[in-house]
Amino acid sequence: MKKILILTTGGTISSVASKDGLIPKNSEELILSVFKEEDAKIDIESILVLDSSNIQPEEWKIIAGKIFENLESYDGIIITHGTDTMAYTASMITFMVQNPNIPIVFTGSQLPITHPLTDAVDNLHCAFAMAKSSIPGVFVAFNRKIMFASRSVKARTSSFDAFESINLHPLGTVSATGLVIQKNMLHENDKAPKLILDINTNVFLLKLTPTTNPSIIPLLISSGVEGIVIEAYGAGGISYIRRDFIKEIKNAIIQGVPIVVSSQCLYERSDFNIYEVGTKVIASGAIEAYDMTSEAAVTKLMYALGQTNNLAEIKKIFLTPIAYEIKPEE
Repeated sequence: MKKILILTTGGTISSVASKDGLIPKNSEELILSVFKEEDAKIDIESILVLDSSNIQPEEWKIIAGKIFENLESYDGIIITHGTDTMAYTASMITFMVQNPNIPIVFTGSQLPITHPLTDAVDNLHCAFAMAKSSIPGVFVAFNRKIMFASRSVKARTSSFDAFESINLHPLGTVSATGLVIQKNMLHENDKAPKLILDINTNVFLLKLTPTTNPSIIPLLISSGVEGIVIEAYGAGGISYIRRDFIKEIKNAIIQGVPIVVSSQCLYERSDFNIYEVGTKVIASGAIEAYDMTSEAAVTKLMYALGQTNNLAEIKKIFLTPIAYEIKPEE
């Protein structure tokens, strides 16, 4: 019989109405009741009771530590989490709990589990099916899709189909035939699990607009920011006429602050070699994010900065795939 651990952290799935709006509450009994017909040994533990807007790096460490300490005791772990920052948490756990030997599955819902039209029950059952699959890794289960955690993004605010797998097809889907896994997408990994709690959270995500002042970069650095992810335009472009970002990127890198550049576009990879406004960015020493999500780029830069201050090593770590989060230029 499979042994499954459910860790609850709050979020909409556990929320109840209050005079100020929905607030999370303990919901272990309600969540357990969803699985009363399942043939498995299920344990549940509430480790946080928070709206996901309040889940931050301090909570990431709690979640990562609790997952790691239970890897040898269970066949799969489910984490219930609010949807708003789930993509950040799931991506970060990908880098903090590396090479897991069991499935680690994040899920949540757009309506509380007590709501008569809730999507919570369906999402929990999908997460449970993945948790029993014996396929190791970190995943997000939502609306009958199983996605790599490092590729998941909340793309819709209220639809049940809230999450998309960006630039990589979902690993699995659930239909009348059950859970179907695309095993050809999986890579062999025989490395031992490891827990990495050393992350540097002084990373800023900057989305460019045509009016953004480049002086924001030295301002960020003077305020203590130690790494910046810039969402550039289209396939890859940053202004250098009048508002000269190239100059400030070069200055930041000279000061030892890594700059990662990605695209504002949700789908398809960046390619800063197409246009002059892109080639100048790469020539400045910035690191290209290729097909990574913004959530994965931000959290991976935090992880890389937690391991070293050496710019060359940061770039090497950032561009080395860990869990399906990036496909660098071939």
